[in-house]
Amino acid sequence: MYVRDLPVSAPVREHYRASGIDELYPPQAAAVEAGVTAGENVVAAIPTASGKTLIAELAMLTADGPALYIVPLRALAREKYESFAELPGVSVGISTGDFDSPAEELGGEDIVVATAEKVDSAIRNGASWVADLACVVVDEVHLLGRPRRGPTLEVTLATLQRRAPGVQIVALSATIDNPGDVAAWLDAELVESTWRPVDLRTGVYTDERVEFDDESVLAVDVGPVGPDEERDTEVTAALVDDVVDGGGQCLAFVRSRREAESLATRLARTAEGEAADVAESVREAGGTETGRQLAAAIESGVGFHHAGLVSEHRALVESAFRDRSLQVICATPTLAAGVNVPARRVVVRDLKRYTGEEMSWLSTLEVHQMCGRAGRPHLDPYGEAILVGDEHTAGEIEARYVEAGPEAVESQLTARDALRTHVLSVVASGFADSISGVLDLLDATFFAHQSPDVDLSGLLGSVVDELAEMELLDVDPSREGHSESAADGDPSPETLAATALGETVSTQYVRPETGARLLAGIRTIESMPDGDVTPLTALGVVCETPDMRGTYLGNRERAEIYRYATRHAAEFTTGPDEAADFEEWLCAIKLARILREWSEGATIETLVERYRIGPGDVESHVERAAWLLGAGDALAETLGADVSIFESVRADLGESLGGAADRRRT
Repeated sequence: MYVRDLPVSAPVREHYRASGIDELYPPQAAAVEAGVTAGENVVAAIPTASGKTLIAELAMLTADGPALYIVPLRALAREKYESFAELPGVSVGISTGDFDSPAEELGGEDIVVATAEKVDSAIRNGASWVADLACVVVDEVHLLGRPRRGPTLEVTLATLQRRAPGVQIVALSATIDNPGDVAAWLDAELVESTWRPVDLRTGVYTDERVEFDDESVLAVDVGPVGPDEERDTEVTAALVDDVVDGGGQCLAFVRSRREAESLATRLARTAEGEAADVAESVREAGGTETGRQLAAAIESGVGFHHAGLVSEHRALVESAFRDRSLQVICATPTLAAGVNVPARRVVVRDLKRYTGEEMSWLSTLEVHQMCGRAGRPHLDPYGEAILVGDEHTAGEIEARYVEAGPEAVESQLTARDALRTHVLSVVASGFADSISGVLDLLDATFFAHQSPDVDLSGLLGSVVDELAEMELLDVDPSREGHSESAADGDPSPETLAATALGETVSTQYVRPETGARLLAGIRTIESMPDGDVTPLTALGVVCETPDMRGTYLGNRERAEIYRYATRHAAEFTTGPDEAADFEEWLCAIKLARILREWSEGATIETLVERYRIGPGDVESHVERAAWLLGAGDALAETLGADVSIFESVRADLGESLGGAADRRRT
């Protein structure tokens, strides 16, 4: 099938031809034959680099109205926005933040790119443009199986189909074991293929050789390993050097941030690069020790990538790798989750990571995502994925990751915290006013498709009770015998309505548990002497909420953080004796202290050195704190509480991270 045959405008066809696309890849042609350009629902389960983006574009360009492209990550949203913006005659909008807004300005765009969380938030806030959607594309649909993101994506898709009846759904994934289940749920045509534009071979290293799944063998000269050098690191270095010497690029995956930085430093010692301009851009974007270490490695053509980097540094590394200024990226597995950074060879050094209790194998899906990055279309004759093992582990690695497919995607909707969040959301948004109404909506979810015989009424009844205890739902007082009827599988007919507090929690896009913590903090603040209410008070409240991601607490700093908490005890709403978990409470105190120092003008470099956190962590913590402080202020107003400290601290932190960029350059 050729581009000239596509039902798109002449300028779009010319755009594709100018990009070197004259003939469609086989999976793309199959998607067209399945009706992707005729408004049909389609699930495309095809390998990385085999043309998913073009399939999405064809669906959105031929839809009879606006289109929505849902992504899991902000970085991927920006990448797709820039790609779609190049399409002639197409207006594109992007929305990834401001969870308390319906983003009405997006209503005039032909294509909107957004995270699932932002779409969910827009629906909760009454976005009118949602009802006008003609096409919704879901990238990385296998994330339905993730504990946090999965339920949001699942309920959002079910809600979108009700808000925009007849909307076309196109779901994409390169790593899904049961695409037929997803296709049946969405009443979609399934396009499943293993075709790739660049052949991929996967192998396991052991005993100075790699045996690939196509029966080819690669000899690897690791050389002598010194007493202070780790064997797996030297094996990885040899595999990286081999492909770079041959003119290729390499992604090396390791288990942690520290390992990514350490490996990049090791590889930079023997590498040669011409990325001085990129290194200078990194230095201009930040003056932390991490930034200086990154810039030094980049000068040799090696970068590292992890969540501890500020977003500007991550973007620079990704861009430099795509334009081939960098030969190598040493990364944690997060890089494999959708961002477009293909390489000739992928080396996965670490196949286990620490889970908090023990070292556990990575999921097969994660490893397949990493391996799928191997092979650059139009640049490489082949792609190679190599998993580093030894004589003891090679057999298990091959069975687990080379021979086996990824794990099947299973709905996570019945997790109690997920149900609390989405029950409140559907009631507050007006989609349901009873348990039977909630069940009716949930009947359209992936969970209901996978488990049609499971009765959720009893679980929903107890979740409703919990939300009522949190003061977020009103339940008709005539409800008697609720527990008995629910237990019998007969949903009781009581009326449900979100309270004013419940509506605020839902529109501010915080979890019910976070809303309850904020309400308790606000009431405590009202009872405190005015002199004790300080910025630390508000920061302490938001840092104790489940939506505020915690920070690491080192053994050497525990005593100092506890002394700090003792000195400022009168300013905090929770003391150590009241904390449900002492360790979590100490982490919250540490985080509140970091944010307080930030608001007082501390630089990221100072905070990184003082508290042993990544520059990107500071960036993320400030952003999340600003969001939660806004939610706290909104709840105080709803409650009628005379509490202004949340808004004043939010102003101190800054409405955005623009000030953070300035301080990184100080």
